[in-house]
Amino acid sequence: MKIGVAKEIKKHEYRVGLTPANAKAYINAGHEVTVEKDAGANAGFPDEAYVAAGCTIEGDTKTLFDNADMIIKVKEPQPCEYDLFHEGQILYTYLHLAADEAQTKALMARKVKAVAYETIEESGNHLPCLTPMSEIAGRLSIQEGAKYLEKPYGGRGVLLGGVPGVPRGKVAILGGGIVGTNAAKMAIGLGADVTVLDISAKRLSYLDDIFETRITTLYSNEENIELVLKESDLVIGGVLIPGAKAPHLIKKKHLKLMKPGAVIVDVAVDQGGCVETTRATTHDDPIFEIDGVIHYCVANMPGAVALTSTLALTSTTLYYGLALANKGLETAVKESAAIKKGLNIYNGACVYKPVADALGIDYTPVDELIS
Repeated sequence: MKIGVAKEIKKHEYRVGLTPANAKAYINAGHEVTVEKDAGANAGFPDEAYVAAGCTIEGDTKTLFDNADMIIKVKEPQPCEYDLFHEGQILYTYLHLAADEAQTKALMARKVKAVAYETIEESGNHLPCLTPMSEIAGRLSIQEGAKYLEKPYGGRGVLLGGVPGVPRGKVAILGGGIVGTNAAKMAIGLGADVTVLDISAKRLSYLDDIFETRITTLYSNEENIELVLKESDLVIGGVLIPGAKAPHLIKKKHLKLMKPGAVIVDVAVDQGGCVETTRATTHDDPIFEIDGVIHYCVANMPGAVALTSTLALTSTTLYYGLALANKGLETAVKESAAIKKGLNIYNGACVYKPVADALGIDYTPVDELIS
């Protein structure tokens, strides 16, 4: 297969879809890898490293797309990239289609075979290609939230860890999954007063066990959400329904319950956000204020730590990408239940039900198209 590694053009996205070591793995398997010029530079991987691994460097984006059987990216295609795709081409990247009707319809119109990192799912509801970025985003959420609690940014002026004789800052984390667990680790490490909310009693029991007396756990319902919103300095939205639009657990009316200068970090922004007032922001303009509450809603948080993120991401995506390249998409889908769940768009059809349900478009089961 001819593999094309595209340079990310989303604002402040510095990651790259393959490291030179990853590219060499494809080449050793008999594939050709072409990397767009400077695609890895911002993540610490210069063109020379790709050439040394056996790759070709291409300066023209259209040529890269025209010649590739499979395009590997990190973030979803931007509108100016839609027309670069051709029928039958495999797209392997994060997609987050449930919150993006325009992209979904564009990929359907181009008859792309689109495999989403975030919906590749192994047994036990394990999302191997989403997990490392959720870990990073969870940890960053506390780092960023702590910064924007500072008074110069409009925050309350609260130090999360406090100091002797002064109350610690209060952190509420909605969702006890990968994002929430990693946010809790960081918040505890800073010395904050941490509460985690989740709908799963089993998950709350697990978190209570691993963090012992260092956190408070609450069942997630409207009453408890309102309770923590009144008390918290920093709220982390870490709710995930794989591939589907995130539920709005915090409504606009709830903001009036919060302290002036409190901060919300909505990690679920890629899937539409779990806060009604969320809108996607960028690293150069990351926050906005509504009803006195600071919102941090950067849609590609891990891009800020591009080297760490690229190494973490590509270590998990390589396995499935090689399966797609070695076997072809159709055979890979038939042989791997995980990759089958990763397939979102195929031959003009939406084959991932949560996306179809979120957007109100027709759903076609994969098995009707690939048997």
